[in-house]
Amino acid sequence: MLAIIFWIRPAAMSYFGFTLLFKLAIPLVFAALAQMLVVMLGDIDLANGAFVGLITCVSAVYLADQPLVAIAIYLLLIASYAGVGLLIHTRQLPSIVVTLGLSFIWLGLAVMVLPAPGGQAPAWLSAFVGWRPPLLPLPLWLAAAAALAAHLVVSRSSIGAVLRGAGANPRAVERSGWSVLAIRVCVYAASGFLAILAGLLLTGLTTSGDANIAPAYTLLGVGAVILGGGAFTGGIVSPVGTVIGAMTLALAGSLLSFLQVPSTWQIGSQGFILFLVLAGRVLLGEKPS
Repeated sequence: MLAIIFWIRPAAMSYFGFTLLFKLAIPLVFAALAQMLVVMLGDIDLANGAFVGLITCVSAVYLADQPLVAIAIYLLLIASYAGVGLLIHTRQLPSIVVTLGLSFIWLGLAVMVLPAPGGQAPAWLSAFVGWRPPLLPLPLWLAAAAALAAHLVVSRSSIGAVLRGAGANPRAVERSGWSVLAIRVCVYAASGFLAILAGLLLTGLTTSGDANIAPAYTLLGVGAVILGGGAFTGGIVSPVGTVIGAMTLALAGSLLSFLQVPSTWQIGSQGFILFLVLAGRVLLGEKPS
């Protein structure tokens, strides 16, 4: 995809060009990592995109003038996400049903906070997402930092092994003395925190809030997790692969824009590209019998 873009627009092979190509990928990276944590437990979060939209509304309305109110709302929302994990575990409810209903709650709250797109991102947030660090554009630095941090926690630490085990073999984790309930609650809370970061970055990029700005993040996040090597069965995830998957899907959107594909067709085209990539992964992963 990069080769096609550089062939169409050679000027894109520059610091400024890479910034334009990947600047909208960073919120998706954090939303995908939030989804990855839930998938790691064998669950799926269909409220991810609506939650990010709610965060943009809260941030655009309160963060600039009433930062303490905004922080209090963020903490309450993280606690709510933890409560969702508690509910799913204690009542043995399917996560796909619970989070689907939750998505309507997040959307309704977002509309109550900000009935129409608007508000204003704080100046410091807009300045941060517009910062131009040396060597590489900010989106690449943030993606690398997020991938490294998530990799160290999930794939290289002892607690990461326990978290992955809770998704792959929860009974074995319980026999080892760990509380699967506590793990699920903490993982859902961490997922909510990462989704808040995604919402903050998206607010900084758009400089406003919108309840319907990120509905595609839900399925794109799932696609990034699976594209990066994750599995719906739980316990199998790759933080680095998830970040690369999110960047790839964002790049697909940029490629479609360079190819002048109408905006009404771009979502379907992204889905087709995702299908081709996943089909290729399955074919390449097959072993001869």
